[in-house]
Amino acid sequence: MVYTQITDHRDTRLSPEDLAALLDNLHEQRLFREEQVRQLSAAPPRADAPDPRASAARTEVRTELAASARMVLADVEAALRRLAEGSYGHCHLCRRPIDRAHLMIVPQARYCARCRQVREAGR
Repeated sequence: MVYTQITDHRDTRLSPEDLAALLDNLHEQRLFREEQVRQLSAAPPRADAPDPRASAARTEVRTELAASARMVLADVEAALRRLAEGSYGHCHLCRRPIDRAHLMIVPQARYCARCRQVREAGR
């Protein structure tokens, strides 16, 4: 497991307890997202829908939700790989530690606060 150094005023160090809690959280998220994708993908369109446009809209929403769930699932699985490889908790861009508090909220986070802001500003 990777332990990060404190590089500024924020707490970035992950204790063994933190890592265990994050691992549990990621496993729970993976199970939830897998079930969500299964349910959204298995829901057949209603053939008896009185309004075909409403049915099409529901299908579109279901498709978008399934795509979003797949994206989060991929992020969770990538975080689990990083944990196994020992690179978890470091920004993909600048390689600095990601704040502990942020990881506790979003355990699949890939970027530190600064790089996340830069990426979001570029959208």
